[in-house]
Amino acid sequence: MTLRDTLSLSFRTVRSNRLRTGITVAIIALGITALIGINTAIVAIKQKFLESFSSMGAMGFTIRYQEPRRNFNNDEIKKEKKGAKKEKKSNMGRPITEKQAEAFKEAYKFPALVSANLMGTRNAIVAYGNKKTNPNVWVVGGDENYTSLNGFTVLFGRDLNTLDIQSSRNVCLIGSDVATRFFGENVERPLDKVIRIDNIPFRIIGTLKPKGSTFGRSLDNVIITSYTNVRRFFNNNPNASFNIQVKVPDIKYVDGAIGEATGVFRTIRQLSVTETDNFKIDKSDSFAEMLIRNLSFITVAALLIGVITLVGAAIGLMNIMLVAVTERTKEIGLVKAIGGKRKNVRYQFLYESIIISLLGAAFGIVLGVILGNIVGLLLSTSFVIPWDWVFTGVFICTLVGLLAGLYPAIKAAKLNPIEALRYE
Repeated sequence: MTLRDTLSLSFRTVRSNRLRTGITVAIIALGITALIGINTAIVAIKQKFLESFSSMGAMGFTIRYQEPRRNFNNDEIKKEKKGAKKEKKSNMGRPITEKQAEAFKEAYKFPALVSANLMGTRNAIVAYGNKKTNPNVWVVGGDENYTSLNGFTVLFGRDLNTLDIQSSRNVCLIGSDVATRFFGENVERPLDKVIRIDNIPFRIIGTLKPKGSTFGRSLDNVIITSYTNVRRFFNNNPNASFNIQVKVPDIKYVDGAIGEATGVFRTIRQLSVTETDNFKIDKSDSFAEMLIRNLSFITVAALLIGVITLVGAAIGLMNIMLVAVTERTKEIGLVKAIGGKRKNVRYQFLYESIIISLLGAAFGIVLGVILGNIVGLLLSTSFVIPWDWVFTGVFICTLVGLLAGLYPAIKAAKLNPIEALRYE
């Protein structure tokens, strides 16, 4: 028997046992679908997350308020190591104030863009005429550099300027979702119109270019005004803390910029040499790195789910192949009687096992890519195929088919042709 004959016979046998083959293929496909689907979704999430931080990328960092560390009794932890810096009680729990943020902008002389911002509300109601939005519009307080450092682009009109911040006049920039709801697709129409945010009138000075969504939240359902307005109308909590964003022109300046920013802000926060920092500096790309590290655990979990399912599928496939050996004992005897060798019988059963396993891989890969890209569709990312995991899935299934079919194939090849022909 030639290789072609052996393969042809294997395909015919697989086709003739459709129910048995279908059940095994479904079990294998389930494991591969979990493996490919989860990893496709992870690739889409990574892509969206990196896009979200691409505005500042590796060239930016954020100075934010650091919550005081506490033990289980809510008492402040004291440093016990000799020579370590101590935390000053008067400095602990102090948010970054508007004056401190403005003082930093004034004192920081490094060649970089600096922006102070304050979160307003996540559930504002915006109204214009007889129309109003759901209570889900985000209001953010920024300055003249906020849009540049957060990936927003003014599509029509103008950006906030220093006078807007200093005078606290009621002007704002609106995202494309808000603009479309009230004024349609014409980006010029909203200019100079007065909308009401939580019943407070604001004049529109610009519309923003669409950014899409991330993690199910639209980045265009937003209104940007000055942080002075946010402090006045939308966030008068005395414990609310400002964030300060810094972006340097080149990645090689980041470490130097962070060092100088630390020194300047320690002075502003009135920290002595022996006191620890009561603020935190985060590199912009560190958020993406942190997410990717966390997603790696999900990847491992997906791999474990896939492997456990495939081990079960391999056991099921081996049982099916052993049953097939028993059912086709007379056929094996006939093959040997007409000149078939042991290796021909062995290869036939191995090919059958591998074909079933690869069919499961094919269905699983297609389903996994589709399910994973449904997540990508919700996140508005491009179509992704994790080729490394696709090839890994094919390799694993080939190995499963080979291992599951090896023992039944050897058993079939060892059958005595005379006894096999007499088997009923």
